[in-house]
Amino acid sequence: MPNRFPRICRISVLLLSVVSPGLAFADLPSPARQAELLNLVRQDCGSCHGLRLEGGLGLPLTPQALKEKSPEALKQTILYGRGGTPMPPWGPFLTEAEAGWIVETLLKGLP
Repeated sequence: MPNRFPRICRISVLLLSVVSPGLAFADLPSPARQAELLNLVRQDCGSCHGLRLEGGLGLPLTPQALKEKSPEALKQTILYGRGGTPMPPWGPFLTEAEAGWIVETLLKGLP
């Protein structure tokens, strides 16, 4: 029995990394916060990036448009904005983990 516990732990870590490769389970926003973040992306981000996130004043945020982008660079853009552009910093309103969750969600396709 003692030999199975480490194997179970390794399997759990592997499953978590497949389900959410960029975030540790403890970093995931609560379901209520995830709903708030989805609303923020749809409404606030959508006001510049298009309500369908297919572009507008801002670039498209579809999985196809973002697939070649670095997830870390996308997270930094969300947190710190882009100087000289209309992209504002959202860092005062989001944690790094929440910004990472938004990036992962955008890369998968907004539900």
